[in-house]
Formats: sequence, C-alpha cells, structure tokens
Amino acid sequence: MRRVLGIFSAVAVTSCLLTGFQGVSMAQSGINLWSGVRRENQLNHRFDFGGQANGWDRLRLRADAKRFKNSVARLVISYPEYYKGSFDPKKIEVRAKGKSIPLQEARWDKDNRVIEIFPAEPIPAGTGVEIVLSNIKIPPFGGMYYFNLAIQSAGDIPLSTYIGTWIISVGA
Repeated sequence: MRRVLGIFSAVAVTSCLLTGFQGVSMAQSGINLWSGVRRENQLNHRFDFGGQANGWDRLRLRADAKRFKNSVARLVISYPEYYKGSFDPKKIEVRAKGKSIPLQEARWDKDNRVIEIFPAEPIPAGTGVEIVLSNIKIPPFGGMYYFNLAIQSAGDIPLSTYIGTWIISVGA
C-alpha cells in the first residue's frame, strides 16, 4: 500500500511540474523556455481579447527603445508560411511614448508574408514603439508563430536591421 501511495505521489508531483512549465511557455509576455530564439532577441506582445484560435482580436507588438539605434523610416514584420490568419492594413497603428504616429502607408503583402509600415516622418532613434494590429483574424488552429521585426533606417543610405522576434502562442 505504501509503495502505491509513493508512486501516486510521484506521478502527481511530476504532472504538476509539467503543467507549470507549459503555463510559462504559453504566456503572452513573450517568455518561452524552449523557443530557439535568444532571450535578448525576444520581444513582448499581448492579445487584447485572449488570442483564441479562429477568433478576431487585437495584437499589440512591442519593441523597447534600446533596440532602435537609428531613426526608422520603415518597419517590416515577417511571419511564417504556416500562419493562416489575416490582417487589416487599414487597422494598423504605431504608437510611441503613448501617442499615435501618423503613417504614410501600411500594407500587407500576403504572398510574401510581410506587413510593411511607413511612418509619415522617421521615428527618432532611441524611441520604443508599440505596433497595434486591430481586426486580425486568428488562424483556425492553435500553435506557436514567430513574427520577426526588421527596420529600415532613414537617410541617404538606408540600412536594414533585425530588431527581434515575437513568439506568439495561439490557444486552441
């Protein structure tokens, strides 16, 4: 009897530990223990309405000020081929220091799996941004998706720079 109770206790503790780790890896904070993306390259994000599969939501993608060494003339978000959701380019907003930045254009290139955002004026170096994607359709199946952010600097010779990756988990 004692041996059965010992085995049962070990199974219970193990399942609690595994469930706890799964919760950490599914967090919307962008923290993920086994992502393959170096910690310093991970960016924070948040769904406003839970990020449930096959639903509509608003996604807030953040990149802090220390990542922007140059002024920004263009933001480029790329996403994987297996992401089967959709975006509304008319409902894209860029915010800095709590204020909306006027955009010259925001476009979604579905074939090349990128969202390009052109601010009306370059965003100054050292300014953190929040990209708000409203009215997005989440894919019908849950999963983990890597969205990458690159920028193109302002100036005569524009430089493209990788900024980081958002690891986005969609619930089933």
